[in-house]
Amino acid sequence: MIAIIGGGIGGLTLALVLKKLKIPFKVFEASSDIKAVGAGILLANNAMQILKHLGLDDIIASKGSIVNRILITDDHFDTLSEVRLEVFEEKYAVQNYAIHRADLYNIIAGAVGYENIELNKRLVTVRTEQDGIHLTFSDGSVFKTQYLVGADGIKSMVRQQCFNYNVFRDAHQTCFRGVAKYKLPERYCNTAVEAWSKGKRFGFVNINEDAVYWYAVLNDNMLNNETAKNDMVSGFDPLVKEMVDKTAESFIIKGTIYDLKPMKLWAKENVCLVGDAAHATTPNMGQGACQAIEDAYVLGELLKIYPVKKAFEQLTGLRKEKVNFIVSTSWKIGKIGHWKNPYLVKMRNFMMKKMISDKTNLRQMDKLFQLTEVRPGK
Repeated sequence: MIAIIGGGIGGLTLALVLKKLKIPFKVFEASSDIKAVGAGILLANNAMQILKHLGLDDIIASKGSIVNRILITDDHFDTLSEVRLEVFEEKYAVQNYAIHRADLYNIIAGAVGYENIELNKRLVTVRTEQDGIHLTFSDGSVFKTQYLVGADGIKSMVRQQCFNYNVFRDAHQTCFRGVAKYKLPERYCNTAVEAWSKGKRFGFVNINEDAVYWYAVLNDNMLNNETAKNDMVSGFDPLVKEMVDKTAESFIIKGTIYDLKPMKLWAKENVCLVGDAAHATTPNMGQGACQAIEDAYVLGELLKIYPVKKAFEQLTGLRKEKVNFIVSTSWKIGKIGHWKNPYLVKMRNFMMKKMISDKTNLRQMDKLFQLTEVRPGK
């Protein structure tokens, strides 16, 4: 039996992988229901390859919106960088999608089976005994398992208890997210857009024909809580204000941006970490959930070759290089995208327009989209 702590995207994907492999499992989720925080999500090519492998691509296509272009602009939507994704659609035989997180959660949880997910199970202690791992929950219940996977996010209780590791890095940025009932101009349909200003960014993508997922990221020292909406939209093209104004304030989600300083090992004895519990990243590359999905897939491939404990041990070595690259690059993008000095901003925009070639962009994207290879002895 493998117990999975956390019913988020990584935990649910791993559960579905284990179900396909006919390996007994149980998911424990602290919340009272399977719900999504964050409004929208971009499922990049690497994640969609895996979700197609799990048989979920058609239903995701029916609920989400195709994304075939990534556009970085200045605050008036003048293009700084553009990546067309058709070449990867052809290479990997899948398309990129933007979808509401709630829809994605329901899709994966439905495939896992709600009978395999226990809700209202907040982990309190992990204790290893001769007869297995004993999990105690806040309701007083105890569950005994042979193997444990922590998929419980950046504040992972499994990581804190079993690895004694909790080194966070504060980006000193605040993110606001929302979904607006709004029809984008045709030129931005099927495009993930991110506009860079001085000390802040604003991104958006349509998640269906009539709804747009948007996010605003601001340096903490630019934020006035009394006028948060004004802080988000000031200096940007009026289209930004229209999207934010179409979103009820009660549905705008606010969060602090930070990541986890890279860990050396994600496995110890019969315990393993995946997703944000192992390698939380800032959201600047849109790969946080995608890498959790990839962890689940790779662990599943390892379980086809090795016993569970050996598969756990192999995961870090196979995945760490790619994940650490994403964590590091995302951190740098977050800093460069938030420069405030007008001269540095002008230089940054010039370099992005003139010096970053299409080939460079495509090469970097392909590095993200190639799945981690698993083979015996690697």
